[in-house]
Amino acid sequence: MQPELKSLRIQRGGETGLETESRSSRWSLRWIVTGVVLLLVLGAASMIWKRASAAPVVDTVKVVSSQITGGRDVVLNATGYIVAAHKIEVAAKVVGKVAWIGVEKGDRVKEGQVLVRLEDDEYRAQLQQTRGQLENLQARLAELEHGSRPEEIATSQANLNQAKADLENARVTLERTGPLTREGVLSKQALDDAEARHRSAIARVDSLQKTYDLVKIGPRQEQIDAARGAVVQAQGAAAFAATQLSDTIIRAPVTGTILERAVERGEFVTTSFVGERGAKGYVVSLADLNDLEVELDISQNDFGKLYMKQDAILTVDAYPDKKWQGWIKEMSPEANRQKATVQVKVKVANPDQFLRPEMNATAAFLGAEQSGTPGRPSVHIPPATLVDGHVWVVANGVASPRDVKTGGNTPAGIRVDDGLKGGEELIVNPPTDLKPGAKVAVRGAQQP
Repeated sequence: MQPELKSLRIQRGGETGLETESRSSRWSLRWIVTGVVLLLVLGAASMIWKRASAAPVVDTVKVVSSQITGGRDVVLNATGYIVAAHKIEVAAKVVGKVAWIGVEKGDRVKEGQVLVRLEDDEYRAQLQQTRGQLENLQARLAELEHGSRPEEIATSQANLNQAKADLENARVTLERTGPLTREGVLSKQALDDAEARHRSAIARVDSLQKTYDLVKIGPRQEQIDAARGAVVQAQGAAAFAATQLSDTIIRAPVTGTILERAVERGEFVTTSFVGERGAKGYVVSLADLNDLEVELDISQNDFGKLYMKQDAILTVDAYPDKKWQGWIKEMSPEANRQKATVQVKVKVANPDQFLRPEMNATAAFLGAEQSGTPGRPSVHIPPATLVDGHVWVVANGVASPRDVKTGGNTPAGIRVDDGLKGGEELIVNPPTDLKPGAKVAVRGAQQP
């Protein structure tokens, strides 16, 4: 057992294998911790260096130069809405049911183009009836105007001649009966009968003579005039029926664009009372989009800055880079008491396909022309871009200061008389420690 006992003996003045292994593990842990700390320090230093050397992030605004203002300042900005100068709700002149509709919302139509057709069976029947009555009365008038026919005159004359012959016979009979009655050959009754027949024959001759004269003269002028009046009345009724039939075809009154289609096939169109869910009072609405206005409510405090025919620059939110020219066309003769405003309408001088009715619009009203600077480009910048008489211009990611000569403050911003021509990109609220030639990162360009 001696070898085993030697292996268990503690050696003094030396280290055991277990102690050596423990010490080696501690040194390894120290090296690992030291390496991790060193990596963290290097990473933090790298981040600090990157942040210190990174380009500052700035906001910019692009300078817009406008030749439209001709060197004039903006005296007032106002917002309103684009409206059609003449919006038309095309209604039917007759009552009927829609048989056909040939337009859709947004369609461009020309004056006289067929928009809607109504059912016309009843109106065709009425027209046919009135035309028949007119032809009947025209025939009667022609009969009266042409007078009696030769055959009618001949018949009337023959009847008159027959009556004259009967009168002559009655006269001869009376002349014979008188002496015979006085001689007692014939009775008194025979004489009375002969006298009665003679008087009757005379009256018949007079009647047929007058009839013959009337037949030869023809109808009275009053009868002809009455017949003519009846014909004119029938002509009016026929024309009215024809107009109603024509009105079943609804046409565009002007050239324009369909803004709304109000009916569908089978719906009833009326010319009188219109219910919420009943018959429709109009079929389409249209307007000429080449005739647009901007309707604005101007505060009474600012109304004194405006005058008739005053020029304005128009913009819309949908197309902020586009501008349109305009001028004041109408000023309301009365103010709105509740709003304390006066309505003003600005005529759009150069409308195009970008402008739509009911778009919100901004009108920048221009002041009088400045003397000595006609046609000068008008440049305005936001106040936040100006620092101690200069601005910072960004080009290719590099910021450079530029001295500018400024004019007065306007609603559009600070007017720049010299130093900028438009199109430059300026830093908004530039950092105080910004150096010339420093690189910057643009967060995003804004429009003034």
